Amino acid sequence: MFKNYLKIAWRTLCKNKGFSSLNIFGLAIGITCASLIFLWVEDELNFDSSFPKQDLVYYVPTNQQFEGEWRTVYQSTPGPLAKVMKDEVPGIVGSSRTTDEDLLFEVGENSINKYGRFADPDFLDMFSLTFLEGNLENAFKEHDAIVISEETATHLYGAGTSALGKVVRVNNDTNFIITGVFENLPTNVSYWFDWVAPFERIVADRPWMTEYGSLFSDTFVELSPEADFETVDAMVRKILPAKTGDEDTVAFLHSMKDWYLRSNFEGGKKVGGKITYVRLFALIAIIILLIACINFMNLSTASSEKRANEVGVRKVLGSGKGTLISQFMAEALITATFAATVSVLLLMVLLPQFNILIEKQLELRLFDATHILSLLGITLICGLLAGWYPAFYLSSFKPVEVLKGARSKHGSATMIRKGLVIAQFTVSIVFIISTIIVYQQVNHVKSRDLGFEKENLIKLPVNGDVIKNFNPIQQDMIASGMIQNVGLTNSEVLSGGNNGWGFEWQGGTETEDVLISSRYISSGFFETTGMEILEGRGFNDDIDNPNNNILVTETFARLMGKGSAVGKTVRRDDDVYTVVGIVKDYLYGDMYGTSDPVMFFNYHGDAKFLYVKSKVGIAMNETLATMEGIMKKHNPAFPFEYEFVDDAFNARFKSEKLIGNLSQIFALLAIIISCLGLFGLAAYTAEQRKKEIGLRKVLGSSVVGIVQLLSKDFMRLVLVALLIAGPLAWWAMQNWLESFAYRIDINIWVFVIAGIVAICIALLTVSFQAVKAAVANPVKSLRTE
Repeated sequence: MFKNYLKIAWRTLCKNKGFSSLNIFGLAIGITCASLIFLWVEDELNFDSSFPKQDLVYYVPTNQQFEGEWRTVYQSTPGPLAKVMKDEVPGIVGSSRTTDEDLLFEVGENSINKYGRFADPDFLDMFSLTFLEGNLENAFKEHDAIVISEETATHLYGAGTSALGKVVRVNNDTNFIITGVFENLPTNVSYWFDWVAPFERIVADRPWMTEYGSLFSDTFVELSPEADFETVDAMVRKILPAKTGDEDTVAFLHSMKDWYLRSNFEGGKKVGGKITYVRLFALIAIIILLIACINFMNLSTASSEKRANEVGVRKVLGSGKGTLISQFMAEALITATFAATVSVLLLMVLLPQFNILIEKQLELRLFDATHILSLLGITLICGLLAGWYPAFYLSSFKPVEVLKGARSKHGSATMIRKGLVIAQFTVSIVFIISTIIVYQQVNHVKSRDLGFEKENLIKLPVNGDVIKNFNPIQQDMIASGMIQNVGLTNSEVLSGGNNGWGFEWQGGTETEDVLISSRYISSGFFETTGMEILEGRGFNDDIDNPNNNILVTETFARLMGKGSAVGKTVRRDDDVYTVVGIVKDYLYGDMYGTSDPVMFFNYHGDAKFLYVKSKVGIAMNETLATMEGIMKKHNPAFPFEYEFVDDAFNARFKSEKLIGNLSQIFALLAIIISCLGLFGLAAYTAEQRKKEIGLRKVLGSSVVGIVQLLSKDFMRLVLVALLIAGPLAWWAMQNWLESFAYRIDINIWVFVIAGIVAICIALLTVSFQAVKAAVANPVKSLRTE
């Protein structure tokens, strides 16, 4: 019996090629869009899932209180905390201090910079590294041990060559013994690394790492399977206040399962993160599928008049309602199956471009059981969802009425079709409005005054002999005629640096709890970055040193009370510093917020970054070639690496850019699917009214008049959709904007533009069929009358 349903359904689809093609194409677009989003969602949800101990490993950040406000800070635990937690907290079976660095590895002519971590031995077990050479037990037995990734080993020694036990030169000043090679980590991990070396290796040279007052470490712990998280977390929160007497710094546990998706904190409490966007895009995928299904329903019910006689005859011949429903559902499922097949072809073509857009390497993995079942599930759901209403509607025709031709052409079906068209265009208009607002918000932040000049500003890592040879490097670069100035700093200009508290200053009250950021720079840093000195002077190497004079930002100066801050002093313990200049506030850290007060010290002995300001009007490739030559001359052991600050700035808006790009795609797809349905309905309407159109033409109606006649009903539907979409889009985007401290106001013209675009698109879609009907020969449509 089922075979018979399929045969009848197939023959029927072949007879109605026009509507069937529109249905298949519309559903195919919907399934393709949903599949792409679900692949992205799958990758996001699988972050860190490659680690078997995902449920047991926790990161340890701190909540720190400043001026009554709690802030959650990463890389902020003291060195002794890891051991104390393992020794004193029941349920914690592993712990590790870690600090991250870039190291230069050299073997003969091969050299490469790789990012990794100095860590305690438990770290290797917590992250369940798979050793290709060596083993976990012997990895850190040697003081000079290091384990490296397979990729690093291949680069240094070649594919198929054992690296175990070999000596590798690091940073051109020390040697490590390779005691293990582990499998490369997948790209979707939160804490990625290419090497791990014993933490004790660096403690000897950095004794401050053993003090509770130094908050620098990324600390990880592993809980036993039987441990109760709430109990363990409560005990961890008590450790730092008990050890230091400071109630304003509290460590806590943050699960590996939440590292990537739920790492936003406000007031010291977890408030979400990227999971919000994952849920949003999953919802949008479902909405796109619904629009495609609505398209199917509209076109199927619109063609009902053509099939009324078929239903009437079949009922007279004995077919029951259940039989007809089965046939129509079979038609819907066949259509959905064809659409799914087309969508697979589209996915193969579009996935590489989608990967470029989202900056990932997603794979279709068509024969993966999960993906096969997902595609079958989407196909089945689309078939059932799109087919149920047409099936019940068509099967409800009464044979006596339809065979007499007495069935009304208006009624509930018409109203439902209009409602579905309104729903489609409501979603499309919401997407259009959202796309415009996201674009405005990102550009609004990008164009704000940063307090420094990011254009033509280049950042280089400080390594090897850069600090020792800074003066000749600076002289050679400026003498080249291509470089305006050069400066050193211990912190990236876009990021936070060293933070501290416990300061006192003239004109301030209750200053001990104010968070102050410190920057250690060379005297040319302000000119290099374009930071403006508003009052006083910059640093003079002949008279300024880190023990006497400082510059502060405007925000800091305001904290010093009335009058000029220049000449006032800042004190911390026995150290007293005199303010010699005030720097215009600049933006760092949160690009949507405001920055903390900053004080600058004239000291570059611990610099980590070299900033170079190139001159305007000179080809950048020539400037970079000159810079490379100078760096090779004064720091020959290290490769020339650089980053443009404006590129780093733009990368800060990766999530917003992704939302904007996907919103554009969703808006376009929603419009295409909606227009497919509108195109089909317009064709059906023109067909149904062809005799009326012919009669009007005979009586003198113009082509323009007939086009207006056929278009006005559809335009009313789009206007209704605009009235619904406006408030919905405003509510959704206002909620999104409220998550940003620095944001735009939503303007009415955004809704006007979206409305005009939607109306124009709908008008073009409908007009094609309307014009076609208006210019047709009226004789052909009237000759049967």
